[in-house]
Amino acid sequence: MSAADFESVACEASHAAGRVLRRRFRETGPLKIESKGLHDFVTEVDREAEDAVLSYIRQRYPDHGIMSEEDSPEVVHHGMRWVVDPLDGTTNFIHGVCPFSVSVALEDDDGLVAGVIHDPFHEETFHAHRGGGARLNGEPISCSQEVDNDQAVVATGFPFRELERLPQYMKSFEAVVRSTAGIRRAGSAAIDLAYTACGRYDAFWEVGLSRWDIAAGTLLVQEAGGIVTDIAGDNRMLDSGDIVAGGKALHGFMLGVTREAFGGAPPR
Repeated sequence: MSAADFESVACEASHAAGRVLRRRFRETGPLKIESKGLHDFVTEVDREAEDAVLSYIRQRYPDHGIMSEEDSPEVVHHGMRWVVDPLDGTTNFIHGVCPFSVSVALEDDDGLVAGVIHDPFHEETFHAHRGGGARLNGEPISCSQEVDNDQAVVATGFPFRELERLPQYMKSFEAVVRSTAGIRRAGSAAIDLAYTACGRYDAFWEVGLSRWDIAAGTLLVQEAGGIVTDIAGDNRMLDSGDIVAGGKALHGFMLGVTREAFGGAPPR
C-alpha cells in the first residue's frame, strides 16, 4: 500500500473513535474515572474509543505493531507500527470542555508515514502522509511563515507529569509572554499541533509528552512546511516528549527560548 492509502486508513480509524467520543460527550451520566498518575486520568470513554480505532486497524493489518496509550503503551521499534491516542484531552472531556481529539499515526523504519488528528466535536480532520502535504478536510493547509514575534500567537501545555521541570518551563513561559501577542493552552497537544499546521497558531512548545500525543501532529506540521524539533533543536522529540514546532520564522525564535530556559539538551 502507498503512504496515501495508509493515510486514508488512519482517517477512517480516527473517525471510528470520533463517533464514540461524539456520542459519549452528549451523555449526561457519570463517567468511570481512574487515575494513572498525578493529574493523569483515564475513563471508560478512552477505552471504548481505543477499542474502536484498534479494532479497525487490527482487522486490516494484523501483522502491524501498535503503540496505544491505554492498550499497548510500549514502543514498537521495528517494522510498521501505529501510534494511537484515542482521546487526547481526557481532562477536557471529563469536564465537558472542548477541544479533545483522536490522534493516529503510522511509522516505519524510516520515520512517520501517515498522521491524522480528528476533532469530532468540530468535525475537523487534519491529515497528511509522507511527501504528500497536509490537509484539513481535504483542503491543503500550511504553517504561518512570515510573522513578527510581537504578532504571533503561540500554544503550549503545562508539564503536569514532570513538575520538577516547572521552574525551567516557567522561564520559557515568561519569555514567550513578553515577546508575543499571546499564549493559548487548549488542553490537547494534538490539537495544538494541528492548529500550528494550519496557521491558527504560529508555534507550539511543551515538555513531558508521550509519543502518542505528538506523532501525528509532528508529521502534520512537517508536511505543512513547518519545523519540528526537541527543545535543544535535535530530532529526538518523539522519544523525549519535548517538542518545539512552528513555521520557519517562529521556530527559530522558540528554539532560542527553550535552549535558554532548559539549558540546552533535554535531561532524558
